[in-house]
Amino acid sequence: MSSREDETLAQAAVTALTGQLALAPKPGLPDPRDLGALALGRDHGSLRWSAKALAPGLAAMAAAARRIGEPTPQLRAELGAIGRSTEHSVRLAGGGHRGALWALGFLVAAAATDRRAGARDVAAAAKRIAAFNDKGAPRRPSRGSSISAKYGAAGARGEARAGFPHVRRALDTLAAARSAGATEAQARLDALLTVMSTLQDTELLYTAGPLGLRHVQAGARRVLDAGGTATAAGHEALSALDADLHARAWSPRGSAGLLAGALFLDSLPVGTRARPI
Repeated sequence: MSSREDETLAQAAVTALTGQLALAPKPGLPDPRDLGALALGRDHGSLRWSAKALAPGLAAMAAAARRIGEPTPQLRAELGAIGRSTEHSVRLAGGGHRGALWALGFLVAAAATDRRAGARDVAAAAKRIAAFNDKGAPRRPSRGSSISAKYGAAGARGEARAGFPHVRRALDTLAAARSAGATEAQARLDALLTVMSTLQDTELLYTAGPLGLRHVQAGARRVLDAGGTATAAGHEALSALDADLHARAWSPRGSAGLLAGALFLDSLPVGTRARPI
């Protein structure tokens, strides 16, 4: 049974996910502007609704981690079973968020093992959890794992086993942008673009191939090199990238899920984030 602390962690993760969804303009990703478009409004609205369906599963993951108390094969197996059940619940609620569920699940579980841990320690604990194989996982490879094998991309599993390097880079960007005077939305968009600029996004590899992935990465770097979204040149580059990706129907969904992970770690009480990332 989950405790109030487990439910608080789960709600913080859901809030991070809905905060990511609320950002605009997000190149190639659903955002609030879609509510005015008949073709896309259902997609964005259903994503906001289905995000709430993650809460019970994430609370159960936190409860399992708190009960076991440390990264173990048993904890990895329990997280996998809870995650697959949660995926089913999310599909019934409208679908989406598969990548975000696994990133947030590892991070929530890691945070639950030590509520005093800072962001670096939470990412390190998540890495130790992800290092174990999930013996209950389906033997049929997923689309993401197949693309990872085909192109040598790290994928969601590799990101977790590396200690979420893109989540940590996003946190660094959040801090730097805020210190430079950016608004919270601008800081979060810069964090998203930081992830997009280097992530080997398996969703993009599937839809656009390696050349398309490099095209998106270069577009994200152009915004950052122009000074970020808080500058006029950066905002212009962002608008161009946004129009380009929507026209091509290319979606960097992996980057969106990792931004949610960064926003979750960023939401931890200040006292637990005292150590630098």
